[in-house]
Amino acid sequence: MTAGASTPAWIREAERSQLPVLRLMVWLSLHLGRTASRWVLAGIAGYFTLFAPRSRHASRAYLRRAGAPSSWGAVFRHFFAFSSTVHDRIYLLNGRFDLFDIEIHGAEGLHAALAQRPGALLMGGHLGSFEVLRAVGRGKAQLPVAMLMYAENARKINAILEAINPEASADIIPLGQVKSMLEARDRLDQGALVGMLADRSLGSDPTRPLPFLGAPAQFPMGPWRMAAMLRRPVFFMTGLYLGGNRYQIHLEPLADFSAVERSERDEAIASAMDRYAERLSHFCRIAPNNWFNFFDFWRQ
Repeated sequence: MTAGASTPAWIREAERSQLPVLRLMVWLSLHLGRTASRWVLAGIAGYFTLFAPRSRHASRAYLRRAGAPSSWGAVFRHFFAFSSTVHDRIYLLNGRFDLFDIEIHGAEGLHAALAQRPGALLMGGHLGSFEVLRAVGRGKAQLPVAMLMYAENARKINAILEAINPEASADIIPLGQVKSMLEARDRLDQGALVGMLADRSLGSDPTRPLPFLGAPAQFPMGPWRMAAMLRRPVFFMTGLYLGGNRYQIHLEPLADFSAVERSERDEAIASAMDRYAERLSHFCRIAPNNWFNFFDFWRQ
């Protein structure tokens, strides 16, 4: 286990999005419709392909690791998939499920766990769209999904969500506060799902190297320690974007910390992290354009 001594690359990356531009995009999307406003995405993807060399190189290196083509066209499609998932949030957060074809795999195991005890944890990553599950859970299944996020990310995401649908920001729980654990516990006790993205860490977070797409990468331990303390079942979750209007949600059991004794906690955390990294690799190879970490994820 190592602790990051410096600020991670994902935090150092310059913030390119601007809230006024986002508000304009929201207005155009809701007034012109999804089909017409998607033309803008090609320009966004083209811009990043041509004028964001660090992100372009990271995309190309990742695609090679995932066993996918890494040409200029492949990098463009990678950026276009990312732009599409961000764009689709506008419609998902406004309840426009009629625009999408969404498949859900593995819901039976989740519902079986919820029948035993209210609340479960979802471990995702910057792979596909977590928003598609949050929106479907809140709108179709009447199953609220809250998200635990680093405070700075939570601030930015809240600003974005409020520009799209002010009600959606109520489902964000900032990490790093005394009340974070209590609020997450309360949501779980009320029967909600609580999600975390477990592939990025802050510089001071302890990490553990795990094999990922053929090479070791550092994964944060904080989300798993929190999961163990909350003593709930944990499911891997990804909402893969398959192009057009198609999404595919996958839910797979990773661990059940409700049955783990304190003396067994470290072993259970290690086992769950191993499984998480393996499933992350699996789905990256299945749908490589869904990996949205545009920096050198393997840099130590």
